Amino acid sequence: MIDLRRRSLLKAGAIGTGLLAAPAGAIGPVRDFTHGVASGEPSATGVLLWTRFVPARGDAVPLSFEVAEDPGFGRIVARGDTLASADNDHCAKPRVEGLTPDRWYYYRFAAPDGARSMTGRTRTLPQGPTRQFRIAAFSCSNKPFGWFNAYAHAAARTDIDLVVHLGDYFYEYVRGDYPSEAQTVPGRPIAPAGETWQLQHYRERFASYRDDPDLQRLHQLYPSIQIWDDHETANDAWKDGAQNHQPETEGPWEVRKAAARKAFREWLPASDDDYADYAIGDLVTLIRVDTRLAGRDRQIDLGAALAGATDTRAALIALRDGAWSDPKRQMLGAAQEGWLADRLKASVRSGARWQLVAQQVLAGAVSTPPDVTADWLGPDPSPFAKARVGAGIAASKLGLPFNWDSWGGYPAARARMLGSAQAAGANLVTIAGDSHNGWAFDLANDGKPAGVEFGTCSVTSPGLENYLRAAPPERVASSLVAANPELKWCDTSNRGYMALSFTPDAVRCDWQLLDTVRTRSTASTTRSAMVAHGAQRLTLL
Repeated sequence: MIDLRRRSLLKAGAIGTGLLAAPAGAIGPVRDFTHGVASGEPSATGVLLWTRFVPARGDAVPLSFEVAEDPGFGRIVARGDTLASADNDHCAKPRVEGLTPDRWYYYRFAAPDGARSMTGRTRTLPQGPTRQFRIAAFSCSNKPFGWFNAYAHAAARTDIDLVVHLGDYFYEYVRGDYPSEAQTVPGRPIAPAGETWQLQHYRERFASYRDDPDLQRLHQLYPSIQIWDDHETANDAWKDGAQNHQPETEGPWEVRKAAARKAFREWLPASDDDYADYAIGDLVTLIRVDTRLAGRDRQIDLGAALAGATDTRAALIALRDGAWSDPKRQMLGAAQEGWLADRLKASVRSGARWQLVAQQVLAGAVSTPPDVTADWLGPDPSPFAKARVGAGIAASKLGLPFNWDSWGGYPAARARMLGSAQAAGANLVTIAGDSHNGWAFDLANDGKPAGVEFGTCSVTSPGLENYLRAAPPERVASSLVAANPELKWCDTSNRGYMALSFTPDAVRCDWQLLDTVRTRSTASTTRSAMVAHGAQRLTLL
């Protein structure tokens, strides 16, 4: 059983010495270093460093950096130079190599006039025999919806080795749209006021998010691997467009997509590779994939498919047996799909105990529960919620998914992905974001176990409770679990993040569920599950 009683309250500034003892409020801009420091893309011997320096005059400034074994920089192990220029929005991203595996390091930048950035902390990945590794996973941080308490909670921990952000690092909407002005938490402004669809817009939105002290603190303390989802570009993006892109007013999709990618790679310690893998000793191969922009075919629009239909059931059957089942439809694209299969095989051949696929959307199968009723929506439900529930119930009776934007909307691609893990003999764990809710799945393919999935709830974006306003969350969760054989547990009403602990024998996931995002607080409740090596089935703790 999941322990519903265990609670924690971690306080930043009370967990140690050095960087960890510095209060989060003390990390503001250091002269012209405007948004702190960050690191990412770690390997056993190297890491990518990041900062931003905006000079009072001029377009480009040479910066120097130092990497040391101690926070006092008494044992410096690397030095180098980099450039912060207007071409990259004054962001600098030098790569440091020649470091020792499985070690914490400290780094800082300096300007020609002697100004120094804050000190950052990073670490290299282990090499060879590895007994434990811990990852914190986040998704869906919409700043106006609330405070980034999940980031603050994680930053106050002492047991994290790596941060993985699974996408929706920010949202592209016009100010006052999502959330509405009434839903917006005071003190959580975003810029620009309009929708982000040009390069400068994306840069300004990154800057307004990176002003948040808890997000800066998280970047300062831990290396990260960054994955984009749709909102870093536009809602429900696919390779050739998006639901929230209007070519007639916002120009060609390829131009917008290129602008979003450029800003993402400027403002985050992220590589220029759409997908990549990382060896965490002999314990884990972390494989990050792009289910959004690299090769995804357009999502099926259930509303459009049913529009004008005189026989809804017949229309759904035609959809199920036609477009939905089409084996040609892609989630990853043929090139990435083949690459993923190769990486899974290579990981198993190398002796890695776990194959971790970090990606954006749920692979676990979810259909709308048949017992959902209109009273779950409460008085005056939105037309969107009414239509979604009504169509979802009808679709679920025919085996169709709840979320057409997830892997459930691409069943042939899902079968190929899970089949490649089965063929490789992988101990597959997938982690996903996007849905704003917490999930635990046993994944199956062709009637056989294929792995497990942990889905993280959002940092701030609202979950199903925002739509099923009159239904107790416990009832929603129990109905979902009862209706979906792969689903073992879910949380549909809390914000937070996942902390995953890998050992040779098991993987444990702790969902850290925050009490609130409306005010700054790190009070939380923990839910937990684990999978034993070779079991490919979850145990709820």
